Amino acid sequence: MLAMNYRGPFRIRLDKNKAIPEIQHQQDAIVRVTRSCICGSDLHLYHGLVPDTRVGMTFGHEFTGVVEAVGSAVQKLKVGDRVLVPFNIACGTCPFCSQQLFGNCHESNSEATAVGGIYGYSHTAGGYDGGQAEYVRVPYADVGPEIIPDWMDLDDAALLTDVVPTGYQAAEMAGIKKGDTVVIFGAGPIGIMAAKCAWLFGAGRVIVIDKLDYRLEFVKNYAQCEVYNFLSIKDPVLFLKKLTGIGPDVCIDAVGAEAAGDTFHTLTGGKTLLQAGSPTALEWAINSVKKGGIISVVGVYGPTANMIPIGNVVNKGLTIRANQASVKRLLPRLIEHIKNGILNPKDIITHRLPLEEISEAYHIFSAKRDNCIKTILIPPRAIA
Repeated sequence: MLAMNYRGPFRIRLDKNKAIPEIQHQQDAIVRVTRSCICGSDLHLYHGLVPDTRVGMTFGHEFTGVVEAVGSAVQKLKVGDRVLVPFNIACGTCPFCSQQLFGNCHESNSEATAVGGIYGYSHTAGGYDGGQAEYVRVPYADVGPEIIPDWMDLDDAALLTDVVPTGYQAAEMAGIKKGDTVVIFGAGPIGIMAAKCAWLFGAGRVIVIDKLDYRLEFVKNYAQCEVYNFLSIKDPVLFLKKLTGIGPDVCIDAVGAEAAGDTFHTLTGGKTLLQAGSPTALEWAINSVKKGGIISVVGVYGPTANMIPIGNVVNKGLTIRANQASVKRLLPRLIEHIKNGILNPKDIITHRLPLEEISEAYHIFSAKRDNCIKTILIPPRAIA
């Protein structure tokens, strides 16, 4: 089959002869991919910032497909079902899955005690191959996959596997109250969706900070929010305090390990890897949010250490909430929001490319060429 093949930092190619995955466990399913995405989190792998990303791995944790085969114990799926597959690989029965913390499953990832299994996301997340391929093995098939409603567009379904739930949970974890001022660092797909969802929780003012004008213009139009380019601001923290009076009520870090804006953090976290990524956005959030405020973190950082002003967290009485999105928990309400026209995920897709052009797709997304916001990959065997 065709599949994305990781060859090292900044080096990927199309593998034309990767073996089609097989049923390995009675709870497995094999899914033929119809849509997959490139995520900003994939760029952390592509740029070499996530430990134990092994040569030969196939990335891709956002995908939809058609069930081709099921294990003997699978009861909820049948061959031919159209499914969207959450990026969390979750057993459904461990203590954390029982709390609907599907991103922290204790059984799906033997390599870590924190995060659960994730498709296509290095061996720190279990070493599972992902969906930037023609076929994927899906463990715990009765737990994760969701049958796609007949009325739903496949592009919307693909974005329900990560982008929409992560943006929604970012706003949910922020504890937004009616009238709150919410500042979001990062105008990538997650930041865009977090800005859109912040209004659903009652925000009175939504502000997005980024360095790329085209992304700021996009989120301004998509989420009807205020936008500011930090390259034109001498001190983003001071700017936000003056803009909001005493500081925003809520800050959301939707950037993670590759945040720009501070030379020291860029060198130590992005170039020399002395930190687990550049925590510039998180530091700005801590220092700008009001006393007693809330910070929500969905940006990805490599394990385990970062230099952040923890003393300010204590002295300001801040609450920090963070996690991988529990996709399955959120799907019922998000599907209803799409059905009712409250959310329109596919409108953030700017590029649709065949899987055969995977290398060029990564280059476009990584280099922010052609005003790229979100890329969808379509395998040759996909049926629209």
